[in-house]
Amino acid sequence: MNRPIPGTVEVSVRHILSDRTTGFLTRTRTITWKDNIYRVRRPAAGKESVELTCPVCDASLLAEVRTQSRTRRTGVALLILAAVSVAVFLGALGYVIHEGGRTLPEGQSLPTLFPVSVGSVFVTFVAAPVLFLRGRRYNGVTLLDAPKPRRLHGIMPVRR
Repeated sequence: MNRPIPGTVEVSVRHILSDRTTGFLTRTRTITWKDNIYRVRRPAAGKESVELTCPVCDASLLAEVRTQSRTRRTGVALLILAAVSVAVFLGALGYVIHEGGRTLPEGQSLPTLFPVSVGSVFVTFVAAPVLFLRGRRYNGVTLLDAPKPRRLHGIMPVRR
């Protein structure tokens, strides 16, 4: 059994072989890739740059690794922001339904807060799931900006 070693993180270096988008009205995106799993040691403090090699094209990629405590704090912060976004979404949606459903006398307009609430409903409808998924997948390893020929690579967390 492949158990995780304390002080390390498993990442997958993904080489994208093809990325095709087909269709006119309904778009279908097909991505094929090949990846290789690496075990990267976390630094004792701060952040550290490590060099990973692509299994397909032998390109060297620089990645930045953060400490375990910093990774955990960032993941928890993203999950808390997702929970706050859900609360704002529900509050703003309730306000929009309450204010939008009233009949107003002639010449009176909706309060100024109404358009702000409508905007926050749309923003938090997208932000809450994105923040939740990012918080669950965050592993503290990020790919540093690569030159043009190496941009067909990605570093993905390995979940077992």
